[in-house]
Amino acid sequence: MSLLFTPLKLRSLELKNRMVMSPMCQYSAQDGLVKAWHRLHYPTRAIGGVGAVLVEATAVESRGRISPDDLGIWSDAHLPGLEALARDIAEAGAVPGIQLAHAGRKAGVSSPWKGGQPLHLWTPVAPSPLPFSEGWDTPRELDWIGLEQVREAFVQGARRALRAGFRLLELHAAHGYLLHSFLSPLTNQRSDQYGGSRKNRMRFVLEVTAAVREVWPAELPLWVRVSASDWVQGGWDIEDTVALAGELAGGGVDLLDCSSGGIAPGIRIPAAPGYQVPFAARVRQETGLPTGAVGLITDPLQAEEILQRGEAEVVLLGRVLLRDPYWGYRAAKALNAGKVWPPQYERALV
Repeated sequence: MSLLFTPLKLRSLELKNRMVMSPMCQYSAQDGLVKAWHRLHYPTRAIGGVGAVLVEATAVESRGRISPDDLGIWSDAHLPGLEALARDIAEAGAVPGIQLAHAGRKAGVSSPWKGGQPLHLWTPVAPSPLPFSEGWDTPRELDWIGLEQVREAFVQGARRALRAGFRLLELHAAHGYLLHSFLSPLTNQRSDQYGGSRKNRMRFVLEVTAAVREVWPAELPLWVRVSASDWVQGGWDIEDTVALAGELAGGGVDLLDCSSGGIAPGIRIPAAPGYQVPFAARVRQETGLPTGAVGLITDPLQAEEILQRGEAEVVLLGRVLLRDPYWGYRAAKALNAGKVWPPQYERALV
Protein backbone atom coordinates (compact mmCIF):
# COMPACT_ATOMS: atom_id res chain seq x y z
CA MET A 1 0.00 0.00 0.00
CA SER A 2 1.30 3.43 -0.85
CA LEU A 3 2.21 5.85 1.94
CA LEU A 4 -0.09 8.45 0.36
CA PHE A 5 -3.03 6.24 1.27
CA THR A 6 -1.75 5.14 4.68
CA PRO A 7 -3.68 6.54 7.68
CA LEU A 8 -1.96 9.10 9.90
CA LYS A 9 -2.56 9.33 13.65
CA LEU A 10 -2.17 12.76 15.24
CA ARG A 11 -3.02 12.69 18.93
CA SER A 12 -6.50 11.10 19.06
CA LEU A 13 -7.31 12.07 15.48
CA GLU A 14 -6.75 9.76 12.53
CA LEU A 15 -6.61 10.93 8.94
CA LYS A 16 -7.61 8.19 6.52
CA ASN A 17 -4.76 9.19 4.20
CA ARG A 18 -1.94 11.74 3.85
CA MET A 19 -3.72 14.10 1.42
CA VAL A 20 -4.92 17.40 2.89
CA MET A 21 -6.77 20.16 1.11
CA SER A 22 -4.70 23.30 1.61
CA PRO A 23 -6.53 26.42 2.84
CA MET A 24 -7.35 28.66 -0.13
CA CYS A 25 -9.39 31.85 0.08
CA GLN A 26 -12.67 31.70 -1.81
CA TYR A 27 -13.63 35.40 -1.50
CA SER A 28 -17.27 34.35 -1.37
CA ALA A 29 -18.42 35.35 2.12
CA GLN A 30 -20.46 38.33 3.26
CA ASP A 31 -19.76 39.82 6.69
CA GLY A 32 -17.61 36.74 7.29
CA LEU A 33 -20.58 34.40 7.03
CA VAL A 34 -20.59 30.98 5.37
CA LYS A 35 -22.66 30.91 2.19
CA ALA A 36 -23.92 28.21 -0.15
CA TRP A 37 -20.66 28.37 -2.11
CA HIS A 38 -18.62 27.16 0.87
CA ARG A 39 -21.05 24.35 1.69
CA LEU A 40 -20.71 23.05 -1.85
CA HIS A 41 -17.03 23.75 -2.44
CA TYR A 42 -15.45 22.13 0.63
CA PRO A 43 -17.54 18.95 1.01
CA THR A 44 -17.01 18.23 -2.69
CA ARG A 45 -13.26 17.96 -2.07
CA ALA A 46 -13.95 15.77 0.94
CA ILE A 47 -16.03 13.45 -1.25
CA GLY A 48 -13.12 13.56 -3.71
CA GLY A 49 -10.92 11.53 -1.38
CA VAL A 50 -8.69 13.77 0.77
CA GLY A 51 -8.10 12.85 4.39
CA ALA A 52 -8.67 16.34 5.76
CA VAL A 53 -10.02 19.64 4.50
CA LEU A 54 -8.54 22.86 5.85
CA VAL A 55 -11.04 25.67 5.42
CA GLU A 56 -9.56 28.91 4.11
CA ALA A 57 -7.90 31.65 6.18
CA THR A 58 -10.70 32.61 8.56
CA ALA A 59 -10.31 35.99 10.22
CA VAL A 60 -10.18 36.22 14.00
CA GLU A 61 -10.91 39.97 13.78
CA SER A 62 -13.01 41.94 11.33
CA ARG A 63 -10.00 44.15 10.61
CA GLY A 64 -7.94 41.01 10.03
CA ARG A 65 -9.69 40.00 6.82
CA ILE A 66 -7.61 39.91 3.67
CA SER A 67 -10.69 41.12 1.83
CA PRO A 68 -14.25 41.99 2.85
CA ASP A 69 -15.25 38.72 1.15
CA ASP A 70 -13.32 36.48 3.58
CA LEU A 71 -14.77 34.08 6.09
CA GLY A 72 -14.76 35.19 9.72
CA ILE A 73 -14.80 33.69 13.18
CA TRP A 74 -14.69 36.84 15.30
CA SER A 75 -18.32 36.59 16.38
CA ASP A 76 -20.80 33.99 17.57
CA ALA A 77 -22.91 35.05 14.61
CA HIS A 78 -20.51 33.04 12.44
CA LEU A 79 -21.12 29.81 14.34
CA PRO A 80 -24.26 28.47 12.64
CA GLY A 81 -22.69 28.56 9.21
CA LEU A 82 -19.37 27.16 10.42
CA GLU A 83 -21.16 24.37 12.29
CA ALA A 84 -23.00 23.39 9.13
CA LEU A 85 -19.79 23.52 7.11
CA ALA A 86 -17.81 21.35 9.55
CA ARG A 87 -20.67 18.84 9.65
CA ASP A 88 -20.88 18.74 5.85
CA ILE A 89 -17.15 18.06 5.53
CA ALA A 90 -17.22 15.29 8.13
CA GLU A 91 -20.27 13.64 6.57
CA ALA A 92 -18.50 13.77 3.21
CA GLY A 93 -15.68 11.65 4.63
CA ALA A 94 -12.86 14.02 5.63
CA VAL A 95 -11.61 15.49 8.89
CA PRO A 96 -12.87 19.09 9.11
CA GLY A 97 -10.09 21.58 9.79
CA ILE A 98 -9.89 25.35 9.76
CA GLN A 99 -7.11 27.93 9.50
CA LEU A 100 -7.26 30.90 11.87
CA ALA A 101 -5.75 34.04 10.40
CA HIS A 102 -5.13 37.74 10.73
CA ALA A 103 -4.02 39.60 7.62
CA GLY A 104 -2.21 42.39 9.47
CA ARG A 105 -0.86 45.07 7.14
CA LYS A 106 -2.16 43.16 4.08
CA ALA A 107 -5.79 43.44 5.21
CA GLY A 108 -8.65 45.20 3.48
CA VAL A 109 -8.04 44.66 -0.22
CA SER A 110 -10.48 43.81 -2.97
CA SER A 111 -10.84 40.24 -4.20
CA PRO A 112 -8.31 39.20 -6.86
CA TRP A 113 -10.79 39.40 -9.73
CA LYS A 114 -11.66 42.92 -8.58
CA GLY A 115 -8.05 44.02 -8.73
CA GLY A 116 -6.68 43.04 -5.33
CA GLN A 117 -6.01 46.65 -4.38
CA PRO A 118 -6.43 48.33 -0.98
CA LEU A 119 -9.94 49.56 -0.30
CA HIS A 120 -9.05 51.85 2.63
CA LEU A 121 -11.98 50.51 4.64
CA TRP A 122 -10.19 50.32 7.98
CA THR A 123 -6.75 50.95 9.46
CA PRO A 124 -4.69 47.75 9.42
CA VAL A 125 -2.38 46.74 12.27
CA ALA A 126 1.16 45.38 12.22
CA PRO A 127 4.30 45.06 14.35
CA SER A 128 5.67 48.25 12.77
CA PRO A 129 4.07 51.13 10.81
CA LEU A 130 5.31 49.96 7.39
CA PRO A 131 2.83 49.78 4.49
CA PHE A 132 2.91 46.67 2.34
CA SER A 133 3.46 48.66 -0.84
CA GLU A 134 3.07 52.10 -2.35
CA GLY A 135 -0.53 53.26 -2.11
CA TRP A 136 -1.35 50.88 0.72
CA ASP A 137 -2.45 52.10 4.14
CA THR A 138 0.21 52.64 6.78
CA PRO A 139 -0.65 50.17 9.53
CA ARG A 140 -0.96 51.12 13.16
CA GLU A 141 1.80 49.62 15.29
CA LEU A 142 0.32 47.27 17.86
CA ASP A 143 0.89 48.44 21.42
CA TRP A 144 0.61 46.25 24.51
CA ILE A 145 -3.16 46.54 24.56
CA GLY A 146 -3.38 45.75 20.85
CA LEU A 147 -1.13 42.71 21.23
CA GLU A 148 -3.36 41.35 23.97
CA GLN A 149 -6.46 41.98 21.86
CA VAL A 150 -5.01 39.99 18.96
CA ARG A 151 -3.90 37.14 21.24
CA GLU A 152 -7.38 36.97 22.72
CA ALA A 153 -8.95 37.08 19.26
CA PHE A 154 -7.00 33.95 18.28
CA VAL A 155 -8.03 32.26 21.53
CA GLN A 156 -11.69 33.06 20.99
CA GLY A 157 -11.38 31.93 17.37
CA ALA A 158 -10.04 28.58 18.57
CA ARG A 159 -12.90 28.24 21.06
CA ARG A 160 -15.46 28.93 18.33
CA ALA A 161 -13.75 26.53 15.93
CA LEU A 162 -14.11 23.79 18.52
CA ARG A 163 -17.76 24.66 19.18
CA ALA A 164 -18.39 24.57 15.44
CA GLY A 165 -17.10 21.00 15.22
CA PHE A 166 -13.68 21.43 13.61
CA ARG A 167 -11.18 18.79 14.73
CA LEU A 168 -7.98 20.14 13.22
CA LEU A 169 -6.75 23.68 13.80
CA GLU A 170 -4.04 25.58 11.91
CA LEU A 171 -2.61 28.99 12.75
CA HIS A 172 -1.59 31.12 9.77
CA ALA A 173 1.92 32.51 10.32
CA ALA A 174 2.87 32.76 6.63
CA HIS A 175 2.55 34.84 3.47
CA GLY A 176 3.24 38.24 4.98
CA TYR A 177 0.18 38.28 7.21
CA LEU A 178 0.25 39.45 10.81
CA LEU A 179 2.04 36.60 12.58
CA HIS A 180 4.59 36.24 9.78
CA SER A 181 5.24 39.98 9.84
CA PHE A 182 6.37 39.68 13.48
CA LEU A 183 8.87 36.99 12.48
CA SER A 184 10.49 38.75 9.53
CA PRO A 185 13.10 41.46 10.12
CA LEU A 186 11.84 43.09 6.92
CA THR A 187 8.55 44.00 8.57
CA ASN A 188 9.37 43.99 12.28
CA GLN A 189 11.41 47.02 13.30
CA ARG A 190 10.26 47.18 16.90
CA SER A 191 12.66 48.07 19.70
CA ASP A 192 10.77 46.37 22.52
CA GLN A 193 10.76 42.70 23.55
CA TYR A 194 8.86 41.78 20.37
CA GLY A 195 11.50 43.08 17.98
CA GLY A 196 15.21 42.99 17.26
CA SER A 197 16.69 39.55 17.86
CA ARG A 198 15.22 36.42 16.35
CA LYS A 199 14.18 35.31 19.82
CA ASN A 200 12.23 38.52 20.32
CA ARG A 201 10.66 38.40 16.85
CA MET A 202 9.43 34.86 17.53
CA ARG A 203 7.93 35.85 20.87
CA PHE A 204 4.48 36.94 19.71
CA VAL A 205 3.95 33.90 17.49
CA LEU A 206 4.95 31.63 20.37
CA GLU A 207 2.67 33.48 22.77
CA VAL A 208 -0.31 33.20 20.43
CA THR A 209 0.41 29.52 19.83
CA ALA A 210 0.71 28.80 23.54
CA ALA A 211 -2.52 30.64 24.30
CA VAL A 212 -4.37 28.71 21.59
CA ARG A 213 -2.87 25.38 22.65
CA GLU A 214 -4.16 26.02 26.17
CA VAL A 215 -7.79 26.19 25.00
CA TRP A 216 -7.59 23.73 22.11
CA PRO A 217 -8.22 20.21 23.49
CA ALA A 218 -5.14 18.15 24.27
CA GLU A 219 -6.52 15.25 22.24
CA LEU A 220 -6.77 17.33 19.04
CA PRO A 221 -3.85 18.40 16.80
CA LEU A 222 -2.63 21.95 16.28
CA TRP A 223 -0.72 22.90 13.13
CA VAL A 224 1.09 26.09 12.18
CA ARG A 225 1.67 27.31 8.62
CA VAL A 226 4.86 29.29 8.09
CA SER A 227 6.70 30.94 5.27
CA ALA A 228 9.95 29.02 5.58
CA SER A 229 11.74 31.67 3.53
CA ASP A 230 11.07 35.26 2.51
CA TRP A 231 13.20 34.55 -0.60
CA VAL A 232 15.18 37.74 -0.07
CA GLN A 233 18.51 38.48 1.57
CA GLY A 234 18.08 39.84 5.06
CA GLY A 235 14.64 38.30 5.47
CA TRP A 236 13.32 35.31 7.37
CA ASP A 237 15.00 32.12 6.14
CA ILE A 238 15.12 28.37 6.63
CA GLU A 239 17.59 28.60 9.51
CA ASP A 240 15.13 30.84 11.31
CA THR A 241 12.32 28.42 10.51
CA VAL A 242 14.23 25.49 11.99
CA ALA A 243 14.75 27.49 15.19
CA LEU A 244 11.05 28.39 15.33
CA ALA A 245 10.05 24.78 14.64
CA GLY A 246 12.06 23.60 17.63
CA GLU A 247 10.21 26.02 19.89
CA LEU A 248 6.80 25.12 18.42
CA ALA A 249 7.48 21.41 18.86
CA GLY A 250 8.12 21.99 22.53
CA GLY A 251 4.95 24.07 22.76
CA GLY A 252 2.48 21.43 21.67
CA VAL A 253 2.39 22.00 17.92
CA ASP A 254 1.91 18.76 16.01
CA LEU A 255 2.90 19.70 12.46
CA LEU A 256 4.57 22.56 10.59
CA ASP A 257 2.95 23.38 7.25
CA CYS A 258 5.90 24.66 5.20
CA SER A 259 5.04 27.29 2.62
CA SER A 260 7.06 30.40 1.71
CA GLY A 261 7.04 33.99 0.47
CA GLY A 262 4.48 36.77 0.65
CA ILE A 263 6.29 39.22 2.88
CA ALA A 264 6.68 41.95 0.24
CA PRO A 265 5.76 42.59 -3.40
CA GLY A 266 8.19 42.15 -6.27
CA ILE A 267 10.23 39.30 -4.80
CA ARG A 268 11.12 36.64 -7.36
CA ILE A 269 10.29 33.13 -6.16
CA PRO A 270 11.75 30.14 -8.05
CA ALA A 271 8.43 28.33 -8.27
CA ALA A 272 8.63 24.83 -9.76
CA PRO A 273 7.06 21.46 -8.93
CA GLY A 274 7.87 20.67 -5.31
CA TYR A 275 9.99 23.79 -4.84
CA GLN A 276 9.04 24.13 -1.15
CA VAL A 277 9.50 20.46 -0.25
CA PRO A 278 13.15 20.91 0.86
CA PHE A 279 11.94 23.26 3.59
CA ALA A 280 9.63 20.58 4.99
CA ALA A 281 12.37 17.97 4.72
CA ARG A 282 14.93 20.05 6.57
CA VAL A 283 12.58 20.99 9.41
CA ARG A 284 11.58 17.36 9.86
CA GLN A 285 15.16 16.13 9.76
CA GLU A 286 16.65 18.72 12.12
CA THR A 287 13.84 19.04 14.67
CA GLY A 288 11.80 15.84 14.46
CA LEU A 289 8.63 17.93 14.13
CA PRO A 290 6.25 16.41 11.57
CA THR A 291 5.83 18.56 8.47
CA GLY A 292 3.47 19.16 5.62
CA ALA A 293 4.77 19.71 2.09
CA VAL A 294 2.92 22.14 -0.19
CA GLY A 295 3.48 23.91 -3.48
CA LEU A 296 2.93 22.71 -7.05
CA ILE A 297 2.37 19.10 -6.03
CA THR A 298 0.15 17.83 -8.83
CA ASP A 299 1.27 14.26 -9.59
CA PRO A 300 0.44 11.33 -7.25
CA LEU A 301 3.83 9.76 -7.89
CA GLN A 302 5.44 13.04 -6.90
CA ALA A 303 3.36 13.09 -3.71
CA GLU A 304 4.18 9.46 -2.97
CA GLU A 305 7.91 10.04 -3.43
CA ILE A 306 7.85 12.97 -0.98
CA LEU A 307 6.45 10.65 1.67
CA GLN A 308 8.67 7.71 0.74
CA ARG A 309 11.77 9.89 1.06
CA GLY A 310 10.68 10.97 4.53
CA GLU A 311 10.41 14.62 3.59
CA ALA A 312 6.97 15.16 5.12
CA GLU A 313 4.11 13.41 6.90
CA VAL A 314 1.39 14.88 4.67
CA VAL A 315 1.08 16.61 1.33
CA LEU A 316 -1.17 19.64 1.09
CA LEU A 317 -2.89 20.04 -2.23
CA GLY A 318 -3.97 23.46 -3.42
CA ARG A 319 -4.94 24.60 -6.86
CA VAL A 320 -4.88 21.07 -8.24
CA LEU A 321 -7.99 20.42 -6.13
CA LEU A 322 -9.66 23.52 -7.50
CA ARG A 323 -9.19 22.09 -10.97
CA ASP A 324 -10.08 18.52 -10.05
CA PRO A 325 -12.07 17.89 -6.85
CA TYR A 326 -11.68 14.13 -7.37
CA TRP A 327 -7.89 14.14 -7.67
CA GLY A 328 -7.63 11.76 -4.72
CA TYR A 329 -9.62 9.02 -6.41
CA ARG A 330 -7.70 9.42 -9.63
CA ALA A 331 -4.44 9.28 -7.68
CA ALA A 332 -5.48 6.03 -5.99
CA LYS A 333 -6.30 4.48 -9.33
CA ALA A 334 -2.99 5.56 -10.85
CA LEU A 335 -0.88 4.37 -7.92
CA ASN A 336 -2.70 1.06 -7.58
CA ALA A 337 -2.17 0.39 -11.27
CA GLY A 338 1.50 1.30 -10.96
CA LYS A 339 1.12 3.75 -13.77
CA VAL A 340 2.64 7.15 -14.24
CA TRP A 341 0.27 10.08 -14.23
CA PRO A 342 -1.30 10.35 -17.68
CA PRO A 343 0.70 13.02 -19.57
CA GLN A 344 -2.39 14.42 -21.26
CA TYR A 345 -4.03 14.88 -17.85
CA GLU A 346 -0.95 16.56 -16.40
CA ARG A 347 -0.83 19.00 -19.34
CA ALA A 348 -4.44 19.89 -18.67
CA LEU A 349 -3.57 20.82 -15.10
CA VAL A 350 -0.79 23.25 -16.00
